[in-house]
Amino acid sequence: MFQSKIDTSPRRAVRGVAVRAALAARTPWSAGARRDSLFLAAGLPFGLPWLAVPGASGGVLLLWLLLAVVLLDLLTTAQRSRVRALRGAEVPGRVPPGAGWLVRLRAGMTWRQAVHHLVVAPVQALCAGLVLGLWGAAAVLLGFFGWVWLLPPGNSLRARPGWAVDGTVATLGGLLLLAVVPWLAALFAAVDLWTVRVLLGPNRAELLERRVEHLARSRVDVVDAADAERRRIERDLHDGAQQRLVSLAMNLGLARRTLKHLPAEAMEVIVAAHEEAQAAVKELHDLVRGLHPAVLEDRGLDAALSGIAARSPVPVHLTVDLPGRMAPTVEAVAYFTVSEALANAAKHSRASRIDLVLRRAADRLHITVTDDGVGGADADRGTGLTGLRKRAASVDGSFAVTSPRGGPTTITMELPCEL
Repeated sequence: MFQSKIDTSPRRAVRGVAVRAALAARTPWSAGARRDSLFLAAGLPFGLPWLAVPGASGGVLLLWLLLAVVLLDLLTTAQRSRVRALRGAEVPGRVPPGAGWLVRLRAGMTWRQAVHHLVVAPVQALCAGLVLGLWGAAAVLLGFFGWVWLLPPGNSLRARPGWAVDGTVATLGGLLLLAVVPWLAALFAAVDLWTVRVLLGPNRAELLERRVEHLARSRVDVVDAADAERRRIERDLHDGAQQRLVSLAMNLGLARRTLKHLPAEAMEVIVAAHEEAQAAVKELHDLVRGLHPAVLEDRGLDAALSGIAARSPVPVHLTVDLPGRMAPTVEAVAYFTVSEALANAAKHSRASRIDLVLRRAADRLHITVTDDGVGGADADRGTGLTGLRKRAASVDGSFAVTSPRGGPTTITMELPCEL
């Protein structure tokens, strides 16, 4: 049996480097010790005034509390600025800027601010005072021999036997304080930063809510970008490739009509090329119209849907009650959703009539598509109805299908009028 030996020397070396780095960061002369002490010292003005409250009379105490309520926002802003400037950390607000008192109270902002400024800040001020006092004590103890030597030669302290031993003990005490205070300052600074984030910043639920709002805005931006890209492609195809194909078809048609003296084989080639060019023009026209119909952008949803209804193989009774234009992205989603719904009905429902109703109520667009077909449509079976649901969901809309066996089938959608 062979026992494999794992060389742990690299791991020990890494741990040794980490330990040495941590010790170096907590030396009295390190930047970390200065930064932590300065951070704590900057918090002193926020807590010192409230330390006098317990010994104040009733009227003075009431005055202090009223002043605290009035200055909550100012104190909170100052605390966030302290954290941002000295620790490089951003503490976002918990309520939107300019929110009213009712919104603030409902969000719990005022109560958490009061707890921090009236309870936590005084404790933090005591901790900061302790750290600063220990720094001062360490400096005094380390300078013991210097203070004694500055005294006149006949001073009783210098004349007292054993003062050198006392000075040695004081110096050792100062060295001990120098070793301990940086770690104590780091601990108090970490707790200070944590309390500011917890009590003056958003909690987890509020962070998740903001994340959801950000994702919703991002989704709208993506949908708008996709719609803008479709419009760009439609313009490029319409003004570029489609025009060239139309010109080619016209030239082939002109050659077909004028070049009568050509051999039959050559004329057959021209005729075939002319018909292919005409078919390509028609296919490209349908493709461009499917990307983003120009009538939708020029004349709005009513005119665009009238064109769809006129081209439908199943008679469509269209009712539109739209007082004005909506967001371009919403109009595009409504257009393509209705177009796909009519195509599905014509293909699968075996209906003889389709009723299409669009109306706007407040800030919502209501779309209803009803056919008298055989029914049995199910949006959960991966049919074309799934695409309709996804289109509606892309703009935070709703989608529902009612399709019993034997019909009728009713598709109901609601879309926001503005994004």
